[in-house]
Amino acid sequence: MDGKKTKITVEIFGETYALKGDIEPERILRVAAMLDERMKKIAKANSRLSPSKVAVLAALNIADEYLRLEQDYQQLLKMLKDEK
Repeated sequence: MDGKKTKITVEIFGETYALKGDIEPERILRVAAMLDERMKKIAKANSRLSPSKVAVLAALNIADEYLRLEQDYQQLLKMLKDEK
């Protein structure tokens, strides 16, 4: 981006958040929608959990996915390097 901070309001799990960052508004909306969907899915499967516990479980799931993708990426890079 051009160095300007993007300001956008999103709703995640029934709460409104005013966010500001260096990324495109569409990306912020996409990330917020993904988190909202993940939290709703967890809450539906575990109706007795508090919102904060739902958020922590969502964060753990997303972090696990990230680490798996990072590992897969590193393996692909190694495979490409080994082919040369």
